[in-house]
Amino acid sequence: MTDGEAIILDAVVAPGHDGAAELLVTLRHPNGGVETVALDGETGFHLMKSCGVSSAAELPGQPWRRILEGL
Repeated sequence: MTDGEAIILDAVVAPGHDGAAELLVTLRHPNGGVETVALDGETGFHLMKSCGVSSAAELPGQPWRRILEGL
């Protein structure tokens, strides 16, 4: 893990409260904290594209900052 950077531990597609698919991303922060964030479909696809992957299963190990690339 890069110092000072949250890393993706897991990512799965799940149904959102409105019925649309969301990408649930579990992060590990540099201080050891773990949290899960829900991304709408468009943002989830953006994250996968920024990381150069074609599925959510390929996201673990990627830096979370990639979500900001291209926004």
